[in-house]
Amino acid sequence: MADISLEHDEVRNPLCIALGQNLKALRIAAEKSQEELAVDAEIDRTYISSIERGVANPSILALAQICYALGISLADLLGAVHISSKPTESTRRANAAQPLPRQKKSRLR
Repeated sequence: MADISLEHDEVRNPLCIALGQNLKALRIAAEKSQEELAVDAEIDRTYISSIERGVANPSILALAQICYALGISLADLLGAVHISSKPTESTRRANAAQPLPRQKKSRLR
């Protein structure tokens, strides 16, 4: 079972980890449990936990709901995150789309 968690830790994005740590600190400073925050933000408690552990990659809308429930702005939540993420080759796909061949128009009608 420990091997599974080690593999899981390897795929976590450092940006998501930093965001989760900041969210947890702000939640604790607001003296709210994960359950209270989840109810106030209308988000499942397990999703809050996933965000705090850096496992989930929340949408801006989800983060906005969490910030509203904590009484903070998105800038407050993201301000302490000083990591930028460079796209990796494994996450980017080449565009395989090919233009359709043009049909030649005939001058004869």
